[in-house]
Formats: sequence, C-alpha cells, structure tokens
Amino acid sequence: MIHYFVGNLGHFLVILAFVSAVVATYAFAKNIHNTDTSWARFAKGAFYVHALAIFAIAGTLFAMISGHMFEYHYVYNYTSKILPVYYQISSFWNGQEGSFLLWMFWNAVLGLVLIHTNKSWRASMMAVFSFTQIFLVSMIMGVVIFDVKIGSSPFLLLRDVVNDPIFGIQPDYIPEDGRGLNPLLQNYWMVIHPPTLFLGFATTVIPFAYAVAGLITGRFKEWIRPALPWAQFSACVLGVGILMGAYWAYETLNFGGYWNWDPVENAVYVPWLVLVAGIHTMIAFKKSPSALKASVILILSSYILIVYSTFLTRSGVLGNSSVHSFTDLGLSGQLLIYLFVFILLAVLLCVRAWRKMPSSEEETSAYSREFWIFMGATVLCLMAFQVIIPTSIPVWNEIVELFGGSSNMAPPADQVEFYTKFQLYFAILLALLSGTGQFFWWNKMDKQKLKQALTVPVMISLLITAVIFIVAKVQDIWYLLLLTTSVYSVVANAKIFLSVAKSNIKLSGGAIAHIGVALMLIGVLFSSGYSKILSKNNTGMLWSKEFPDEVNQNNLLLFLNEPRQMEDYFMTYKGMRKLTTDYGYVDVNDIETAAGPLELIIGNETVSSDGTRLSPGDTVEIINAENSYFEVVYTQPGKGDFTLYPRVQINETMDMIVYSPDINRTLTADLYTHVRTFPDPEQEIEWSEVEEIAVAPGDQFFINDYVARFVEMVPVQQLPGVTLGPGDVAVKAIIEIEGENKTYTAEPIYVIKDKMAGRIPDVVNDLASRLTIQTIEPEQNRFVFGLSTTQKDWIIIEAVKKPWINILWLGTFLLVVGFTVAIVRRYGEFQKMRDKGME
Repeated sequence: MIHYFVGNLGHFLVILAFVSAVVATYAFAKNIHNTDTSWARFAKGAFYVHALAIFAIAGTLFAMISGHMFEYHYVYNYTSKILPVYYQISSFWNGQEGSFLLWMFWNAVLGLVLIHTNKSWRASMMAVFSFTQIFLVSMIMGVVIFDVKIGSSPFLLLRDVVNDPIFGIQPDYIPEDGRGLNPLLQNYWMVIHPPTLFLGFATTVIPFAYAVAGLITGRFKEWIRPALPWAQFSACVLGVGILMGAYWAYETLNFGGYWNWDPVENAVYVPWLVLVAGIHTMIAFKKSPSALKASVILILSSYILIVYSTFLTRSGVLGNSSVHSFTDLGLSGQLLIYLFVFILLAVLLCVRAWRKMPSSEEETSAYSREFWIFMGATVLCLMAFQVIIPTSIPVWNEIVELFGGSSNMAPPADQVEFYTKFQLYFAILLALLSGTGQFFWWNKMDKQKLKQALTVPVMISLLITAVIFIVAKVQDIWYLLLLTTSVYSVVANAKIFLSVAKSNIKLSGGAIAHIGVALMLIGVLFSSGYSKILSKNNTGMLWSKEFPDEVNQNNLLLFLNEPRQMEDYFMTYKGMRKLTTDYGYVDVNDIETAAGPLELIIGNETVSSDGTRLSPGDTVEIINAENSYFEVVYTQPGKGDFTLYPRVQINETMDMIVYSPDINRTLTADLYTHVRTFPDPEQEIEWSEVEEIAVAPGDQFFINDYVARFVEMVPVQQLPGVTLGPGDVAVKAIIEIEGENKTYTAEPIYVIKDKMAGRIPDVVNDLASRLTIQTIEPEQNRFVFGLSTTQKDWIIIEAVKKPWINILWLGTFLLVVGFTVAIVRRYGEFQKMRDKGME
C-alpha cells in the first residue's frame, strides 16, 4: 500500500517552510527601522513556524527511510532493508535533497539561538539569515511554475520519476527493496562528517549576516564584536568537518592518503582559508581601524565562496572529476541565481558604504602588529586564490561554451603535485608569520626588542631542526625550509603561551591554535612527503598489462599461505573472511550457505578470529553482506606480528567494487594496507587434467605438494538432495591434508544409485585442490582418487608506511582547543558589552 499521506505531508511542510521564510524575511526587514514591537513579534513567530516546518520535514523524511517506504524515489534510491540504523541515518543526506535539508536544519537551529542571544541586532541580522533560507528551501520544493522546475523534492513517488513499464501495468507497484547506500558512504565517519561539515556551512552565514546588517544599518564597526565569536566557531566547525572528511578518505578510499586535492575538497578548503584570514583582520580591527574594510570583504567572500562550492558540487559542472560531486538534478540554474544574488548584494552594499566606513590614513609600520596580521591574511588569501583558480577551470569552459566559444583548458594532470608544490611555498611563509607575528601582537616592538625576543626561539628551533635533519634525513630543500619554519612556529608560540597563560589562560587561544597548525604542517610533511611504499615489486614481472606502471611497480602479489618478505616484514595472505557481529572474522570457506540477508550458516568446524569455536549448523550474524575482508598477517622477526583486514565491498545493484584499506597504527607511524585486485569470484575455475592416485587406507601421498593421508572409507546414510534406495550405496573417503598452518579434511563421495556410479568431489579451496573417488578396487583394498589442481587464491596488495602521521592528528586537536579557548574569550567579551547595553 502506497503511503500517500506521508508524501503529501512532506510537500505541504516544504511549501510552509518556504512561505514562512519569505514572511520572516519581510517582517524582520520591516522591523529594522520600525520600532513597533508588533513587527518584531510577527517576525519571530514566522521564523518559529519556519523552524518547526524544517524540523517536521526532516522527521518526515527519516520516517520514510526507517519505514522502508520504497514507493518514494528518494527512499528507494538511497536505502535498503539490510542497512543498519546508523547507515539509514547516513542515507538521509546521501542525495542532494537530503543534504540541502541538513543544511536548512542547522540554519533553523542556529536561527532559534540567534533570535534569543542578541536583541540589538535581531531584526537586521535575522532578515539576512531568513533570506538565505528562502533560497535553500527552494532547492527542495520540486514544483513547476510556467514550465520552470523549482527545486527537487525528496517526496516524489518512484513512479513519477522512473519511466518503467511496470508502472503502466501496475501503478501501485512497490519494490521489495531499495538500491542501498553508496558503498563509499558506508563508513561510520559518514554518520558524523556531513552533519559537522554542514554545520560549518550553516555557521558561515552568521558573520556574513552581521556584516551585511552592519552595512545596511550604518553600524560599520559595531558588527565585529558579535560576529567574531561566531566566525571563530564557524572556522573551528568547518575545519573539523574538512578534517573528518580527510580521515574518511584515509580510512575508506584507496589512493593512499587523506588529501587528494579533489575539486570538491578544494572548494571547501578555500572558503575556510578566507574565513580564517577574515578572523585575523577582525581581531586586528580592535587595534586599528584600517582592518575594517578588509574584514568586510573577507567575511562576505567566505560565505559567497561556500555558495560557490555548493554550485561546483551540485551543478554537475565537475562531471566525473570528483568522487564527492552530485549529479545535476536541474538545480544549476537556481544555484547560479543563489550565487549571483548574494554577490550582487555584497557588492552593492560595499559600494554604497565604502566611503562611510572608517579607515586609517597612517602608513603601517613593519614593526606593528597590524602589518604582520595583514601579511598572514594575505598569505592565506593567496593560498585560496592559487587553489580556486585551477579548480574553476571546468566552470570557465562552461561559460565560454555558453557564449558560443570553445575552450580546451583542463585542470592540472597531476593535481597532487601541482597544488602541493605551490601550497608548500605558502605554508613556509605561513609558519614563519604565525611564529613571528605573535611577538608583535603581545609587545610593542622595535629592531632591538625584536632581536632579543627572537634569539632564543630561533636558536632552539635550529637545534631541534638539526636533530630531526640528522635522524630523519630530510634532504629536500623545500621540505627542510618547511620543517625549520614549522618547528620555529611551535617554539615561538610555545614561548608566548607560557608567558600569556601565567596571567590569563583565556588569552592563549591564538598561541595554541598556531602551535596546532605548525604541528599539522610537520605531520603532513612527514606522513605525505616521506611516506614509503613497502610493497615494491622486485620480481621484474608485470602483474597486469592493464595496470599503470606505478601500480605494477608498487604492489605485491601474495598467494594464499605463502609468506613474502617486504622490508622488515613477512606478509602472509590467509584468505577471505566475513565480519560477524559477535565472533570477529570467519573464513568464507567454512560458510555453507546464507540463512538470510545478514545470517550465515557454518558448514565446517572452524575457529573465528576472536577464538570462538564454531560447529557445522551454527548461525552467525554479519554486519554487511556486501563486505568481504582479506586477512593479511604481518610478521616482524623478533618483534611479533599483527593482522590487518583490508576490505572489498561489492554492490551488484550499483555495479560498484570498492576497495578500502586497513591500518596498523603505532605511535611513530601508520602501516596503510589495501588490496588492489583479487580473482573474480564469478569467473569459472579452470581445473587441471585429472591425476589418478591409487592408495589404501592408512597410506600417505601428495596433494599439490602437501602431505596427505587416506584415513578410512565410511558409509554415508544420507545425501543432500538424493534419496538412497534399498539397493543404493554411498561411501565417503576421509583424507587428512597437512597444510602450512592447519590440517584440512577432504571428504569426496562415491555413490551407486540404480546400479549407476556417481561421484561428488570435494574441494579444498586453501590448497587449490579437488579430490574425486574415481574407482574402488575391493580385491586389492585399494581406492583410486582423481586429483585436479588450480591456481591458488591470491591478492595484489599495496602497503605504505606513513611516518609521524600522529603529529598531524595532534595538531588538529590543538587547533580545535585553540579555537575553543578563543571562542570562549570573545563570546565572554560580547556578553559583557551586551549586558551593558552597548551591543
């Protein structure tokens, strides 16, 4: 039965959210210069209705997902019955409509907070805030006006979207199951990364709204104080969201790192850089009015760049150049309008207010704090500029073609090398400035004082760098410069932290954040610049002509149970496994059949990875039927061993095969391992010609170079799928085979039914052998077995050592701590001024 009510409710709520956003925008705008409290109450009420509508839309969509209402296109396209609850949550924002709704949800939450935190700015700031919601809600309206489609609704029935003959025959047809969640998104980071990232997106509108409100009302300076803690909060959350995405890529994708300069990564990285630059100029404005205009431009630009990144991601302009981009749902025109409206708004307001904004005519001294902050902000903006221009090449091509021209410009062929080279140069300057600038901020400097302040940090930094240079053998000149300046930034900011924290720990946020950034640069330097491929192919063989040279050179072929040396390790592939909910990993060869979508029946006596002994007939529950794992044991002589389980996920519905790494983490390095390819499980096995071996019970013989012993022959009373009559006979041989690590048992069967002989072979997959009872010679008490062999199971694997990557994660933590300390301080300052009636 089709649940029409739920879809109709969703459509109604979307229209209600749109109308209430329009009404709230108008009412707040009227209240800017109108002291009548009725407009204020009306505007607040309209926004409350809007927020409740957004919350109800989100609840309705999740009810559809959790209720498996596959008659709706969104539910069918992104979910399935076997998805656990946390992946059902992920499927909420898998599509464009859901991710826009997530963005709106956070905006609604933030709007409710803002209404009650700053009455002085409520009308002007909330007018801008509500205005942004109009555009966001329009993205999920899904209505057609005069043949123009506005938005894409998540509440459309499948039959209204998919042109399938089944709906002509059976209009109320409902699929039994959905297509499921994209394998790339079936990771726990995808449960928390998108909400964090979109919270970052949502928070960027707050400083933007304050800046616009300041320009509209003529309060050109006053907006800085309430906007600053929100700008810091936004930079913190957005930065964490970006780094969560990097860690997701590190754990899920198999390119061997955490940052690949993907166009969508770039498009989010750029507004974060500009926002951080804006925060620095906002702080500088407290000491010098010359920073006001720069602050306005940077804060306005940061939100506009967020909208631009949305256009890049969702318009389809990137094509297949990004793993993050969405397909175009016809929203590119709306997104362009959204972008141009806010660009036009920002430009017009700046032009109107430019001459009225206070500024300083004094020439900035090189020994002033403002000079060093401006230098840092400039470097951040140059970093952003260097990334956004090449990333926007597909947009430029589209513009040229739109006007009838032709453009063959292409993004950098090796984007990692291209972006890394230039960002490295800027990072050196950034580290130098973040270390030196702190001394100017806390003390008035001249040439002599600067020399005294820098002498000790510089000497300590050079000493530490020299030790690292000798131990780590850093030889590249640019890497050495980055290491030197980053160590200097850590030492210099540590000195500032120690002196500032003595008087007031709340003043130390900037120093802590700068230490975090410097440590992140050091972590990136070693984990990326000095990562080492351990799985070098020294055999001279090509694994596949279809592989590029780099893959053939940097990957190892591992046959089952055959150790291969790799640097200081011996690697042994143990076979394919399934991950259970209660017993760890189980050998796929010991699984008989599937009892259900997430249940397997054990076929052979086996021991799981957690040591549990499982018997034939036992049922185990698995986490995901699409996932299989390759057990790879690393042994380091004299130091023990560890086991990794890199994953392959095969989604037949989406025709996707996704390989994900497993990582052994230690204090000093990560050992990153992923499988490049393995034998096609659908491909028919090619067996060798049968070799006949005649043996008697108790005899030993060889099976594919393994010692085997024919134990006995026993009668069989029952055979699956075969009814044995009174004159029928069935026997099976018990053959024990000594493998590398365990004893295998083969049990081929010989059947005489209706006076006709039949043979049921037994396959020992780990030994790539198949045994058949060919004939029985009772007079000689001898049995003739047929032996066929095939190629042993194998994988091609890559292993990469990433030294000192934990310095990167430590730096990330300190960056967040620094932002948090700064946010608490700045919000406290704002509260004091607000309570005095000055905000």
